[in-house]
Amino acid sequence: MDKNLLFQNEKAQLLKTFLWQDVTWKNEFTKWDPEECGTSRVSVPRTNLWVPDIIINEFMDENTAPKVQYAYLLSDGTVSDSQPIKAITSCRLDIYLFPFDIQNCTLSFNSYTLKSSALQLHLTGTAERMFEYSKSKMATMGEWELIGIAAEKYITPSRTYDEIRFYISLRRHAMLYVANLLLPSCFLITVDLFSFILPPNDTDRSSFKMTLILGYTVFLLIMNDLLPVTGNAIPLINVFLSMCLAMMVGSLLETIVITNFLCGSSHYSRAPRWIRVLFLKILGRLVCLPPKPRDRNDTVIQNPVTKGRIEEESKTLEQKGPLSEDKTLQELRSLGRVLQAIRLQVEQHLSKSLSTEEWIQIGLIIDRLLFILYIIFITVSFITIIIIWVVSYNAA
Repeated sequence: MDKNLLFQNEKAQLLKTFLWQDVTWKNEFTKWDPEECGTSRVSVPRTNLWVPDIIINEFMDENTAPKVQYAYLLSDGTVSDSQPIKAITSCRLDIYLFPFDIQNCTLSFNSYTLKSSALQLHLTGTAERMFEYSKSKMATMGEWELIGIAAEKYITPSRTYDEIRFYISLRRHAMLYVANLLLPSCFLITVDLFSFILPPNDTDRSSFKMTLILGYTVFLLIMNDLLPVTGNAIPLINVFLSMCLAMMVGSLLETIVITNFLCGSSHYSRAPRWIRVLFLKILGRLVCLPPKPRDRNDTVIQNPVTKGRIEEESKTLEQKGPLSEDKTLQELRSLGRVLQAIRLQVEQHLSKSLSTEEWIQIGLIIDRLLFILYIIFITVSFITIIIIWVVSYNAA
């Protein structure tokens, strides 16, 4: 029995195979002398001959291939029957390595009614010849590449039926999925990574990240048809895509927290000393954001000598009595009170501004630290998934 194979695959644990089944057998009652009859081969309707009932055990649907109504009959009694078969068979698909997976499927041929004593099956050609012939007849490879065919004769444990099993190895062409799924995801993650360059105290960064997440979600919905829908294990590509989406969401949450922290820094009291030491002096230098040196011109220094002279003049004027106080003196006193109030407000503002600057610097240090951790996590995750892909692919 000889077969020529062409393959296509469906994702729902099914293998669609186009076969050309050649079956030959001996019929002792159909012999003639070719010299007397003038021919050594004739075509006979199949309905006029006995034909073995060879079936495929893994069949899951009806054979819809066109029927060949004739078989060839040779003068020595050999009958050659060739039939096309469109076989939709069950095949356990291992999609863990999708789209870099290799699938191994089995096709089992045996008689439905005849036992080994009445019908014995044998291969008329080697599996290597079938493989080379099938490769040569494939006009287009499609999604799958045929990489191997093995065959063996198998006898059931009860030695009841003969069975011939073909083991077919298929490798998926991954370029379509790399170009349409993996590369766009890597590009979007890279864009999300560079979005940390935007100032965190501005709403443009959070808006940009929200737009990026929305676009990636729409992209996954559009490309959902390319992903496998069934399987015994979650494919690594699903883990990869989910991890990309999770990292984008985590990046957005980090931006929201940092933006809220920076916008509300003016309402916080001064940071405790241990926070200033930990973030401003230690972590700040670690992430290349050292504390900024304070400008001495922003500090208001009160001159004690000037203050003493003002108090002495005020006491002298009070000793002279109300008669020496004129309108000009009253205006000067009023102006002095106003200046004192302004000085107090300036001191409070400078103290509050120092606290705000410290909290803003702490927020920037936290943002830079999370950015570095984000880069490390992306790098480690991608390298881990690639290593798992490569190791599992080589093991398969």
